[in-house]
Amino acid sequence: MSSKRVIVITGLSGSGKSSAARALEDEGFFVVDNLPLALLPRFLQLTEQGVRFTSHVAVVIDIRNRDFLAGYEETLQSVREQGYSLEVYFFEASDDVLVRRYSETRRRHPLARKEGALEGISRERELMAGFKRLATTIFDTSGLTPHELRDMVIERILGARDRTRLAVKIQSFGFRHGIPIESDLVMDVRFVPNPHFIDHLRPLTGLNPEVKDFVIKQAACHEFLSRFQELLRFLLPNYQKEGKSYLTISIGCTGGRHRSVAISEKLRPFLAGQGFSVEISHRDIEKR
Repeated sequence: MSSKRVIVITGLSGSGKSSAARALEDEGFFVVDNLPLALLPRFLQLTEQGVRFTSHVAVVIDIRNRDFLAGYEETLQSVREQGYSLEVYFFEASDDVLVRRYSETRRRHPLARKEGALEGISRERELMAGFKRLATTIFDTSGLTPHELRDMVIERILGARDRTRLAVKIQSFGFRHGIPIESDLVMDVRFVPNPHFIDHLRPLTGLNPEVKDFVIKQAACHEFLSRFQELLRFLLPNYQKEGKSYLTISIGCTGGRHRSVAISEKLRPFLAGQGFSVEISHRDIEKR
């Protein structure tokens, strides 16, 4: 018996399947888009053979593959018989919402003919009716924003209390070496007195206790940390609420060896104490 969780994402075109797939990917699922349903049992067998496929699996299966409905009940039963925990998430929305979405994106419905999107939606509903009856969860996305849909999917797979924490990366850097391009927030701490100009501290880095003490005990640094932590208390929960999974905070000083390193290290326990997953790196600490 496999302990791997398998989620089939299906439903009407334009109903939010891609948003759901991205949400599952963010939660550690290995996601495959537009997989022919008949290949699902064999694909799952292959995932058991490779180290890279240790996570749970989600597959997006829809009307783009015109033959995907053939034998779907037998295929899903075969997956269950292999011992997988199989769930079918069916996504739909009202006709007017789907028509509006296609109009806004200027995309053509995959089943639309001369009559337009509404005809394609009607035909797709008929074709998908049997698959919908097999769904373990039905999501009506008519009144949902992408963020609300993401939250609903995550709460379905993890439970409201067990949602993945926002992953925060803190990185120190030196402005003389350039601002990290992946930064979401950039803070310039060059206003703090520089240990570089103190002879016995110059060869050390912000990881050294003497340098840390020198930087953190500065009145300007103490006030900065107090104000910045208060800002983060406000920002991070709101970023998470809006669907952000990863946040990179870059702390910069001149060379990236002293002040930015010490302050980044000081921020790590604060963020962990707020319940966030924290990673830290010092990009320029070895540069001169």
